[in-house]
Amino acid sequence: MIEGYVHPDFRGVAQVFRQQLPHRGAGGAALCIYHRGERVIDIWGGSRDREGTPWTADTLSLSFSTTKGIVSTLLHILASRGELEYDRPVADYWPAFAQKGKAAITVRQLLCHEAGLYPVRGLIADAAEMRDWPHMLKLMEEAAPAHAPGERNGYHALTYGWLVGGLVEKVAGKPLADVLREELSEPLQLDGCFIGVPHDELARCAKLITPEKKPRDPAQPKRPKKTPLTQQVIESGLRLSGFDPDSTLQAMVPHGMAKFDWSAPETVQACIPGAGGMFNARSLAKIYAALGNGGEFDGARLMSANTVQQIARTQNTARGAVIPLPMRWRMGYHRVFTTGPRTPNAFGHFGYGGSGAWCDPSRELAVGYVVNYGIGTPFGDMRLWQINTAAIRAVDSVPELILQWLRA
Repeated sequence: MIEGYVHPDFRGVAQVFRQQLPHRGAGGAALCIYHRGERVIDIWGGSRDREGTPWTADTLSLSFSTTKGIVSTLLHILASRGELEYDRPVADYWPAFAQKGKAAITVRQLLCHEAGLYPVRGLIADAAEMRDWPHMLKLMEEAAPAHAPGERNGYHALTYGWLVGGLVEKVAGKPLADVLREELSEPLQLDGCFIGVPHDELARCAKLITPEKKPRDPAQPKRPKKTPLTQQVIESGLRLSGFDPDSTLQAMVPHGMAKFDWSAPETVQACIPGAGGMFNARSLAKIYAALGNGGEFDGARLMSANTVQQIARTQNTARGAVIPLPMRWRMGYHRVFTTGPRTPNAFGHFGYGGSGAWCDPSRELAVGYVVNYGIGTPFGDMRLWQINTAAIRAVDSVPELILQWLRA
């Protein structure tokens, strides 16, 4: 069962959403879609924990890298007001950042994953350090680029949040949580948008549900770990093509990550802007509805239309050092994946575990999706791709195209 509202023209999207919900076991999700400024879908279903607690209209869900799109939007709001420039060095706004050969790294290079600062595994001894915001900012100041800035792109899977979030704080002169509240949540009247959940909102948070490992029989001898043959073949093929899988490990898997509890209160209350945002789908969709409408939504202007045009432009098309496929990075956002329809004008950010949010200004479409079960990839998975496809097909249907022609 799902709850919420569905516009008749988008019933096919709701059907895809319903089919994806777990029929057995725990897990839930929420989906919100805006088209031409109208909320055409706002639905949720399933459970928010293993105990079967129902997902509700105000449930918050960990959204991993979807958070990057939100912290990027904060920086663009400041840029739109003239408080920083994309082609000036980051060190102009954050002097301590100039250490270890980083003096010339520009804001644009940071936003496009071209700064060479993606390795995190060698910076921290344990993933628990990610919860310490001042500590992580200091490490970003002391880090050295893995390659010459601007030479190539490499997905800053975790470090992006401290780099861009730290820059937001330096420019705004206030804590990131305050900037988020004042520049996004209050103007757009968002009811579920947090990077560091306040104590009185913890009860709304869904728990992350991952596949349970079968306990090992202590009577059986422990087998040595072996790399599966398929994995060996894939890694060999990637290396032959010039891609180093070790860069992925360095960017995404700090020591102690296997034991790191993303659902623990101390984690969801921490400031981890590269992966720790807690959102509902409604808030994500509204933010991207504003971006897809030239920076304005329902009377609230976040940034100028010119700024939106700049951030939507593709900055690089080459395959990166961390992800073996071209992400077509914009400034803080990437291409939008589907199972068919082309989306040359769309941009957004998806997250590990399946969440994602994006807009397509040419279609006047914005989508926000949150989910607490499954694994996915660093950029969502087929669940989100299928939802995106259904949403685009609903917009591109023949009756809708005829209506556009008549209006023109």
